[in-house]
Amino acid sequence: MAKTKQQSAASAANRREQARQGRSAAQPTSSRSKQLKRGKRNRQAQRNATWLFVGGILVLVVVVVGLFIFLSKQSNPATTTSSAVNTAVDAATFKTVTQVDPSILDQVGTGGVSNPFKLAQGAGTPLTGATGKPEVFFYGAEWCPNCAAERWSIVVALGRFGTFSGLRTMVSASNDSYPSTATFTFGQNSYTSAYIDAALIEHEDLQHNVLHAPTTSEQQILTQNNFSGYPFMDIGNKYLITGASYDPGLLRVNTSDPTSQALSMQAIVSQLTSENQLSKSILGTANYLTASICAITNNQPSSVCSDSVIQNIETSIAQTTQAYVAPGGSSLTALAANMAMDVRRQQHLA
Repeated sequence: MAKTKQQSAASAANRREQARQGRSAAQPTSSRSKQLKRGKRNRQAQRNATWLFVGGILVLVVVVVGLFIFLSKQSNPATTTSSAVNTAVDAATFKTVTQVDPSILDQVGTGGVSNPFKLAQGAGTPLTGATGKPEVFFYGAEWCPNCAAERWSIVVALGRFGTFSGLRTMVSASNDSYPSTATFTFGQNSYTSAYIDAALIEHEDLQHNVLHAPTTSEQQILTQNNFSGYPFMDIGNKYLITGASYDPGLLRVNTSDPTSQALSMQAIVSQLTSENQLSKSILGTANYLTASICAITNNQPSSVCSDSVIQNIETSIAQTTQAYVAPGGSSLTALAANMAMDVRRQQHLA
C-alpha cells in the first residue's frame, strides 16, 4: 500500500516536471514570434517613413517650381509677348485708358510737355468728316515707334469725346528704334462721337505692308501739309502734330536706354492712375489734344471743355502755336523726305 502511494507521488512529480519542461520549451518559441512581429512592424514603419520622406520631397519640389513660375510672372511686368499683339483690349485696360480720372488729368495739366502743335496749312478752312462734324485725322503705321507712343495719348483724349469699339493691342516693330513698344492699333476699330468725326488710319502693318491707302481727301491733307513721316495728325485743319509729342523712351524699363526692354501694356496702364513721369507725358499730351479738339467743337461737350485746365491750355496753344513749315518748305523737298523714309523702311525690312 505504501509502495503504491510512493509510485503515485512519483508519477505526479514526473507529470509536473514534464509540464514545467513543456512550458520552458514553449517559452522561447513565443518570444521569437513576438520578436519577429516587432521586427516586421519596425521594417514596415521604416518603409512608411521612407515613402513619406520621398513624398514630402516631391511636394516640396512642386511647390518650389510653382513658386518660381509665379514669381517670374509677377516680378517681370515689363515683358511684352507675342500674345499682346493684335488682340482685343481687355475690359479693365480699356476702362482705365478711356476713362481716366478727371482729377488726375487736372493734376497733371500739361505734364511739362511742350506745345506739340503747328498750325495747319490753310487753317481757315475747317476739316469735317463723314457726318459733317469736325474731323480728327490720324495717319500712322503699326511698325512706327513714335506712333506707338502717340496712340496712348490719342486714346485717352478721344475717350473724353466718344467711344471706341474693337480697339486692339499692338507693339511697334522689333527691328526699329524703341523696339516692340506696347501700344494700340486703329487698324480694325471704329469710333463714334456726338461731337467729332475721327479718321484713324494705320497706313502700314508691322511688315510695312499697306493696310489702308489714303482716300483722295486724306491724301490731299497729307500733300497740302507736305507729309514727311509718321505719325501725322490733323485736328480739324487747325492744329497739326508731326512726330511724337513726348519721348517714346519713357515706355521702356530703362528710360535712358532706347534698346532696353519695353514696358508691358499692363505696366503702362498701372501708371495712368497716379501722377508720375510717364503719366505726366501721356496725360499731358492727352490734355493738349483735348484742348485742341475743344477748339474745333466750339467747346463741346462742356463737361470736358469747360474744365479750367483745358481752358488754360486751349488759350495757350491759340497764342503760341506757329505755322507749320515742312522740311525745305516745298513739295519737292517733301517728296525727297518721303523717298528718304522709303529707304529707311527698306533698311528696317533688311
